[in-house]
Amino acid sequence: MKAFVMKKIGSVGVVDKDIPEPGPNDALIKTTAALVCTSDVHTVSGAIGEKTNRTLGHEAVGVIEKLGDAVEGFSQGQRVAVNAITPDYRCDNCLRGYTSQCTTMLGGWKFANMKDGNMAEYFLVNDAQANLALIPDELTDEQAAYCCDMLSTGFMGAEHANIPIGGTVAVFAQGPVGLMATAGARLQGAGYVIAVESIPERQELAKKYGADVVVDYTREDPVEKIMELTDGAGVDSAIEALGAQVSFEGCVKVTRPGGTISNIGYHGEGDYIELPRMAWGVGMSDKTIRTGLCPGGKERMARLMRLIQNGRVDPTLMTTHRFGFDEIEKAFEMMKTKEDGIIKPLITF
Repeated sequence: MKAFVMKKIGSVGVVDKDIPEPGPNDALIKTTAALVCTSDVHTVSGAIGEKTNRTLGHEAVGVIEKLGDAVEGFSQGQRVAVNAITPDYRCDNCLRGYTSQCTTMLGGWKFANMKDGNMAEYFLVNDAQANLALIPDELTDEQAAYCCDMLSTGFMGAEHANIPIGGTVAVFAQGPVGLMATAGARLQGAGYVIAVESIPERQELAKKYGADVVVDYTREDPVEKIMELTDGAGVDSAIEALGAQVSFEGCVKVTRPGGTISNIGYHGEGDYIELPRMAWGVGMSDKTIRTGLCPGGKERMARLMRLIQNGRVDPTLMTTHRFGFDEIEKAFEMMKTKEDGIIKPLITF
């Protein structure tokens, strides 16, 4: 089969690999559609260390090709979506309720991190009984693919933000995850959503997904503007969706005492993230910082797909480019450079 791999730090390409054979608890999926993520770009740049010929990708859907002997309730030929996070649901961390941290920190993130990802003609799903999610007939492969990471992560940002009904929320950055955090904040009952973004196309999408106002950080200081918009009080909840020191600091600064900072950005550079000491109340502001990794599993995937199925959210507005798998290197490079206004590229197989 053909697979798109990280050859080494800074180098990618399409190579031939053997089609994997599923073990008793696994499933082999024939890929039909996938999305390229900025996280893949971070990985190739070395954010999680050297990987040699590691298949990239963690947002893919497909058709069941082969099932392990122990997997029940599924059959060959069914369309399935698989979350970016595939826990085993047996380890101590999973049993404690932290399935994304399966076995070890970030251990639920197996695709392209601990094993080959799914940007290939076939991919293997561990613990398939818990991680395969049937795609409803009403949903396209494209719609279902967004549930694998963008909806799950973005909505987690809102879930972790402890948004009170009618509360105020600031979402720093309106990339795909930030846009879904904005949509999630509105679904969670936010009364006033402020998005921080400079790119016009993303500003317009932020408004479509529920932002009441968009602050362009290239034109004005976002912290000052958010404080002005909230009459000096600050927001109840701030969501960091970029993974940068400046946006993280901004979240801490605009969150009111007793509020929550929800971090979903991938901080891929440097050894430390610094806290603004005074805005943190010198450690005594009652501000909560919450972090998390995209929740997985078929139950969550079913709920996310239900939101699309019933018209609560349309993630396909983020699809700006479409490519065949033979153009995957071009799609990856565009996600790296963000040229041509790319937000999310769909890959079909």
